[in-house]
Amino acid sequence: MANLVMFCILAVVILGSAFMCVMTKSIMRAATFLLFVLFGVAGIYFLLDYTFLGAAQISVYAGGITMMYIFAIQLVSKRTLQNLVERFRGSRVCQGLLISVVGLVTVAVVLIKNQFINQALTVADVEVPMNQIGAALVGSEKYGYVLPFEFISLFLLACIVGAIMIARKEDKK
Repeated sequence: MANLVMFCILAVVILGSAFMCVMTKSIMRAATFLLFVLFGVAGIYFLLDYTFLGAAQISVYAGGITMMYIFAIQLVSKRTLQNLVERFRGSRVCQGLLISVVGLVTVAVVLIKNQFINQALTVADVEVPMNQIGAALVGSEKYGYVLPFEFISLFLLACIVGAIMIARKEDKK
């Protein structure tokens, strides 16, 4: 019963923070709400007794990625940030809704076609050991994730270098 109550509290925190992250006009507040979302997800990992994933969520995402966002925001000038806030236009809202519906239909078709829901219901009682999860995360074989992690790290490095270059160009003016 306590797990259900904690899950409900964490779900409300995650959903509320995610909604506020999207709806706020201040980019610093959006980064702060994103931090709360990431901490809530880490709380769910801890609730499921996945302490390694919870600690990784806090150290990598809540700590590192959010700090990178904040540093990138600090490097960008105020003029650039002020131009990020724009009014909702009818065509933009319609385009966003259309893209969202296409994405939802795509996910639904993939789930139904590959019978992921039926497979998830049949193996719900099987618990995956933590060493198997760790081997899959850092493995380089067929279902390993080490190559996507490397691509993401290179992409983030390119973003940081780009933000520094943009900030240095504006200082020369």
